[in-house]
Amino acid sequence: MQKVYNKILSITGNVITVKAQNVAYEDLAEITTSRGKSLAQVIKLENDLVSLQVFSGSQGIATNDEIRFLGNPMRVTFSENMLGRIFNGSGVPRDKGAHLTENLIEVAGPAVNPAKRIIPKNMIRTNIPMIDVFNSLVVSQKLPIFSVSGEPYNQLLARIALQAEVDMIILGGIGLKYDEYMYFKKELEEGGALSRSIIFMHTASDPIVEGLMVPDLSLAVAEKFALKGKNVLVLLTDMTNYADALKEIAITMEMVPSNRGYPGDLYSQLAARYEKAVDFEGAGSVTILAVTTMPGDDVTHPVPDNTGYITEGQFYLKNGRIEPFGSLSRLKQQVNDKTREDHRAIMDGMIQLYAQYRETEEKRAMGFRMNEWDNKLLKYGVNFEAGMMDLSVNISLEDALDLGWKIMSQCFAPEETGMKSELIKKFWPKDNN
Repeated sequence: MQKVYNKILSITGNVITVKAQNVAYEDLAEITTSRGKSLAQVIKLENDLVSLQVFSGSQGIATNDEIRFLGNPMRVTFSENMLGRIFNGSGVPRDKGAHLTENLIEVAGPAVNPAKRIIPKNMIRTNIPMIDVFNSLVVSQKLPIFSVSGEPYNQLLARIALQAEVDMIILGGIGLKYDEYMYFKKELEEGGALSRSIIFMHTASDPIVEGLMVPDLSLAVAEKFALKGKNVLVLLTDMTNYADALKEIAITMEMVPSNRGYPGDLYSQLAARYEKAVDFEGAGSVTILAVTTMPGDDVTHPVPDNTGYITEGQFYLKNGRIEPFGSLSRLKQQVNDKTREDHRAIMDGMIQLYAQYRETEEKRAMGFRMNEWDNKLLKYGVNFEAGMMDLSVNISLEDALDLGWKIMSQCFAPEETGMKSELIKKFWPKDNN
């Protein structure tokens, strides 16, 4: 039985401080007030001074309210009954369904021992050409989607959730607007993917600390399902909101700020979550795709800057499309040779031609006269953007590769593409119309 304390020393924002002993970092506590009970979590220990972040906020808490430490960190239920369900950042159902209390597991555990990991080698198909053809998503990879506010990054995540060839989806929303939450719910329901999904959703009106818990809840559950043989894709949006929540709590705790006011351990906090991506030997896998919005489209902002050192590339979303030159999947070479023999050639050849198109577009904008080759490139660029870069395109990898050959054949002679003659002989369309 844990000791009960009834003397709160200070209340600062949503953080309360009490003198207590035998308490561990991240332990939970239950606060009994005149309005009922609420949870809090230990976020700082300094000798016998314990600071706790109150989940539901400190409003209504009096200095003589009772605090009982539970002796364990945050835990979440784990079972097949979670599929198709929506929970908040505390793991409590927000879909008005039954509370699940069986088989509780701790969240925020250590990353998997590298000796137990398999080298990434399998592709996750999404039916989005700019991913499958040009920057393949690989099982157990960790990739951010760098974007700015206003870009359709949540729509992209929803499409990936509907189309990705994985066993299950875990969607974690951090600081989302209510209509964004309802958008995901509607899309997954109508697309038939909710039955293989688990959603942890924190909205902007929910307590900040619950937003901090969303990645840990999502990844803890994903890891358990992976150990049972499931290939799990974890989608997180938005990790900048997560970092801002860390920043707000650090300010409340009067911690010495680092770059732009973010806490000095921002890198470690992000890495501890991203490193949960894993492919277990003899079991399943966890793959992480997380939105990172960039204030002012500034890639040197602390959140994307730190993220870039942790992850294995990025998808760069701009003007409603995945940009071919800002995006990179560092593990794509692990799978490109295992798909179709022309995959790498199409990937390299089409991007080189598109780079030439961009240069030609700049020349035309400056008033230079266009020659025959320039006109071919201009036609190619329009066709490439419509057929490959448009995020509404939903075709298999093989169909996308065939489309790549068709686009090139509509604009160039075979020898103008720079493709190998044996590939041209095998894949060049017989009908160029």
